[in-house]
Amino acid sequence: MNSKPPEEQSSFERGLAIMMCIASRGELSIAEIATEVGVPASSVYRYVKSLRRLSLVEEHHGSYTPGWRLLEMSGQHLTHTKLAELGVSVLESIVEGTAETAVMTVRSGLNAICLRQVVSPHSLRYSFQINQLLPLHAGAGQRVLLAHAPEQVIAKVLGDRLARYTDKTLSRADLAQQLGRIRQQGQAISHGELNPGAVAIARPVFAGGEIICSLTVAGPETRCSSNAWKHQASQAVRAAADELANAVEFPAAR
Repeated sequence: MNSKPPEEQSSFERGLAIMMCIASRGELSIAEIATEVGVPASSVYRYVKSLRRLSLVEEHHGSYTPGWRLLEMSGQHLTHTKLAELGVSVLESIVEGTAETAVMTVRSGLNAICLRQVVSPHSLRYSFQINQLLPLHAGAGQRVLLAHAPEQVIAKVLGDRLARYTDKTLSRADLAQQLGRIRQQGQAISHGELNPGAVAIARPVFAGGEIICSLTVAGPETRCSSNAWKHQASQAVRAAADELANAVEFPAAR
């Protein structure tokens, strides 16, 4: 990241190193940043505090992620920048309603990317890494993105070899059938397709007639297998998707 040892770097260089670390890794704690860049945690905290004031990084429950200004500077799509800015509040509403992890994913080519997440308060929970690449064919949130992708993307995914992550990863025929069902029903449910024992419910978010992301709630089947939980989770994700779509279509003045 920087050829100079930390003790020879200027204050400006250390600040840039910390910002670049967060940009490249996606989600880190103060201790992880300190280890990565070789700067004491107390110093990292001071730099991060300044970066937060400039909206270059954001803090969520002790973890630091790229802020909307950093996403804009890195050249990512403006919609993704706006989603990252708005995403945490709607994800928190899902967690409040379900006590399980909420995830926002976007499509990038033939993959999905975890753009934002808010984790469950339970010690046993499912989570991803910010900016983690995910397969479009496995998992509820990713499959929602695939179902509403351009026809050439769907054809490419269905035509390629589909990696099997668990014994419940969908076959090509089942996946093709599920994509049509998602478009009809407006949501997807998965059971252990990507992570064993995980149950997930996801819905698309539309703006300007185009899908812009998916919102997912996921938890272990020991807590999330009942019809009552699935109904509650579906309602929470639907409300969050509507709120996010409205915020993107009709943004308040910053």
